[in-house]
Amino acid sequence: MRALLTPDVAPRTGIVILKPGSDLIHLFRGRVLISTPSPSMENLPSGRLADGDQPLLDDKSLISFFTSERVINAAGGWRGLAEWVSTLDRCQWQGKDDYHHHHFTTLRTETGVVCLCYSHDNEFRDVAIPARLEETAKANVSAWVIRAACRDMGLDEGHQLTLPELCWWASLKDVLDLIPDAPARRVLRLPEQTVPTGPAREAFISPEVNAAGVVQDAGLVVKRILGLKIDPESPESFMLRPKRRRWVNEAYTLWVKAQNCACCGKPADDPHHIIGYGQGGMGTKAHDLFVIPLCRAHHDELHADMQAFEEKYGSQLMLLFRFLDQAIAVGVIGTGKK
Repeated sequence: MRALLTPDVAPRTGIVILKPGSDLIHLFRGRVLISTPSPSMENLPSGRLADGDQPLLDDKSLISFFTSERVINAAGGWRGLAEWVSTLDRCQWQGKDDYHHHHFTTLRTETGVVCLCYSHDNEFRDVAIPARLEETAKANVSAWVIRAACRDMGLDEGHQLTLPELCWWASLKDVLDLIPDAPARRVLRLPEQTVPTGPAREAFISPEVNAAGVVQDAGLVVKRILGLKIDPESPESFMLRPKRRRWVNEAYTLWVKAQNCACCGKPADDPHHIIGYGQGGMGTKAHDLFVIPLCRAHHDELHADMQAFEEKYGSQLMLLFRFLDQAIAVGVIGTGKK
């Protein structure tokens, strides 16, 4: 168990006084380890800290995010949470002179799941859960979500997840809107929000920035580039000779332009629309979906001699297929996007 305490130092006598409170007094029944708090603990209140090496577990403002139903589902669902808690294989209720059965099970609470021995499972099932056990359930959920985020982003199991990395994972899982305002302000490096007191003139009132909204908007811009909507009953599909409409999406072509050249891997300059193969006829251009990133030199080379270009670098259709595969794999193209 760990705790963050503020000492009262008497330098002349060399005595340090700590006031842990009744919940933490048992920490001092034997030898204790004293350590300097890290910079991430600067704004944390005094009291008990989470057991583990993940700094985000000590951030109480993230509890509402970790215990949200949508976040739990995004991390693997209640079943996945229960399976992970069952691997703890120890009773998480520690009372004075309590008997512990040698078999363990899991108990779902209002906000999470705890691991209990059979004896305490019988004691707490179908009754009001003690506050101390509910806090343990919240800590389990938080640790499990952090573990799931590291796994989903390909990070090592022992990686210390940072707040920006958590926001990135939340963006990928479409739960970024659940990030509370206080952590969002720290990500944006905004000062802590203060509530003014006392009388003030209306001219002196300045609106505070909604940090959570800014982070959410940024996540939408980064992730939701292109969404495809399927309409199997479009009016034109029932016509004998329908008028063709060219599909245009400026957001997608701008993203394509920002990628690397499909030929040389250098930064691209243009989104090249496929020509030939029935595309790019007189006065027409291929749909904005049929584009590949090319640098200026290779773009000019293709239009100068398409046959020579394709003999050297492969057909445009092959390059387009590879690029579309990449765009879909990284989530730029997907269904249900806005």
